[in-house]
Amino acid sequence: MKLWQKDIASLKEVENFTVGNDREMDMYLASFDVLGSLAHIEMLESVGLLTKEELTQLQQELKSIYKQIQNGEFILQDDVEDIHSQIELLLTKKLGDVGKKIHSARSRNDQVLVDVKLFLRRELEELVKTIQPFFELLQTQSEKYKADLLPGYTHLQLAMPSSFGLWFGAYAESLVDDVVTVKAAYDVANKNPLGSAAGYGSSFPINRKLTTELLGFADLNYNVVYAQMGRGKAERVVAQSLANVASTLAKLSMDACLFLNQNFAFVSFPAELTTGSSIMPHKKNPDVFELIRSHCNKIAALPNEITMMTTNLPSGYHRDLQLLKEHLFPAFKILKDCIEIARLMLSNIEVKKDILADEKYKYLFSVEEVNKLVNKGMPFRDAYKTVGLDIEAGKFTYDTNVNHTHEGSIGNLCTLEIKTQMEKVIGSFPFEKVTSAISALIKS
Repeated sequence: MKLWQKDIASLKEVENFTVGNDREMDMYLASFDVLGSLAHIEMLESVGLLTKEELTQLQQELKSIYKQIQNGEFILQDDVEDIHSQIELLLTKKLGDVGKKIHSARSRNDQVLVDVKLFLRRELEELVKTIQPFFELLQTQSEKYKADLLPGYTHLQLAMPSSFGLWFGAYAESLVDDVVTVKAAYDVANKNPLGSAAGYGSSFPINRKLTTELLGFADLNYNVVYAQMGRGKAERVVAQSLANVASTLAKLSMDACLFLNQNFAFVSFPAELTTGSSIMPHKKNPDVFELIRSHCNKIAALPNEITMMTTNLPSGYHRDLQLLKEHLFPAFKILKDCIEIARLMLSNIEVKKDILADEKYKYLFSVEEVNKLVNKGMPFRDAYKTVGLDIEAGKFTYDTNVNHTHEGSIGNLCTLEIKTQMEKVIGSFPFEKVTSAISALIKS
């Protein structure tokens, strides 16, 4: 069944090509399509396009469908084009002409738009809730290992002393900025496009602010043309926020692979968290981190993929937009899985003690010796030259004790301040308002 079909059916090859994987992707949107319809019919009744009795009938059936979806019992029939058609078909079979009234004052275009916005909003919330315990673990490990020094590198050459406290803490603070961008993406997703119809509004006297309130959106996409132009843009903005989180994970994973390498040997993991070789019995491979790195690098490419798929589209709806779902929707689960497995790995990390006691790391302390001379009154450039000449002459002496006290340094990690930043940004999400609105919409 196709909502748009009249007397002439499309050639089967055309139909198969244009539908593509959309039916599979529509299952991501099933529950959100019901939510959008529940808000829409309540609005239709408020402006006189449905009677109270019709509203009650439609609400009852839609809530029944919603429960089927939540329980995994909902099926998209083989001969039905998409989720929107399936739901309208079920309503029409059960309620007759009343079911056909549900599509008044809307198009599949804004129906998909609101479904996608609701999906993105929910998935971003789930992402934040997955990031939060990982952030907390990083902070815990930062404090636990703050006294354990390791080499710091620039250009992958020995540079200055670092610490595991700094290393774990750096990725914790990176996630703060990542979640700031997730909040920006959430704000874009949290605007209601419903009522824009095919992108040019409706002659019906609809109340778009009512559906906005019912669905828990913060505001409207007011301009109906822009509401349609927001398709593709919202996905791109969301993809960029996912890419930021993914980039943090990919860099952490690269560090972990290096640190586990025997030439570094800074960390180890229990055997059950690594993998072996078919012919080399000594191998303990960091497959988990390698796969996180690859998955996250793929997600980091998402914004560019979406940009290239939409870059030369004029205003209005275009079928190109259908393909965005295949790229973006599965990325949420992949990213959340990567975060969860990274949390498992870092919960079981074993840190090597006294790494910098090895003389091969002695030049890490050259800046410390320069600073000591400066503290005694020598100009910095003279101190730098003095230590440099000592190194060249083989006379360099050093002390492995470091005393860094400024904010964010080895001796002053500012863990509480970073935690406060994260709490502030997470607290700015209106999760409770959204949950309350959706709960009211589906209550029996």
